[in-house]
Amino acid sequence: MEESSYSEVLKFHRRHQPCCRRGIQVALLGLLTAALWTGLLTLLLLWHWDTERNLKQLGETAAWNISQVSKDLERHTGDQMAQKSQASQMLQNMEKIGAEQKKMKTQDSELSQNLYGLLEDLSNLKSQGLNERHTVLNSLERLQEEVAKLWIELRMSNGSMCNMCPEKWVNFQRKCYYFGEGAKRWIQARLACSKLQGRLVSIHSQEEQDFLVKHINRKESWIGLRDLNIEGNFVWMDENPVNYSNWRPGEPNNGGEGEDCVMMLSSGQWNDAFCNSLLNGWVCERLATC
Repeated sequence: MEESSYSEVLKFHRRHQPCCRRGIQVALLGLLTAALWTGLLTLLLLWHWDTERNLKQLGETAAWNISQVSKDLERHTGDQMAQKSQASQMLQNMEKIGAEQKKMKTQDSELSQNLYGLLEDLSNLKSQGLNERHTVLNSLERLQEEVAKLWIELRMSNGSMCNMCPEKWVNFQRKCYYFGEGAKRWIQARLACSKLQGRLVSIHSQEEQDFLVKHINRKESWIGLRDLNIEGNFVWMDENPVNYSNWRPGEPNNGGEGEDCVMMLSSGQWNDAFCNSLLNGWVCERLATC
């Protein structure tokens, strides 16, 4: 009896066991599904919250950036306005400077004209003074020479011999002559004669011309005749008139323009030449002493 009951229980257990297993599996599957959904929803909520936080941060950052850009734009606009104001002020200053420069140029031009006028007046006065001084000195020199000639005449009338000349000078008709050698221009020859207390020779007779030709040793030599002031108006160094001449045929011709000084050729004839020409001879004269 007991054995038969036990066997029935075993049969019942075996018959209902697969059904219980399937229920457990279904319950576990449901739990797993619920857990998955729960995890998924949790992930979705977390993503949503993170996204909202990021969007909020982005919005705040964008708002801050917009605020900074607005401030920079306002500052840049202010700087531009300031720069425009400064540029306008600089332009006004430049216009004022330009006006001042123009005014100064006008004043400078007027001052320059006045200065040139004063310099011209000064130059004219200086030239006038020099001319007057030169005229006075020439008059004084001629007067001294006339006095010396009168003194010589007086001494000769008393029986004195007035034919004394310095060393290396040659006497002829109460005058002494020095025949210089060495390349010189006309003005250099004139200065050389002045240092020797004489002057470039002035020729007033054929006898004097013949005497000079004998002593120049066939060298081209400077003499004291020139037309430096007025072309064609020749003047002797002793300021006496040109009452004798011995020009070479065709001379003076002012060839090439500027031949304002006179030379004696080796033949003895005269020729107008450039004053800067170098000649190896030059003749000085001075009065003889008693």
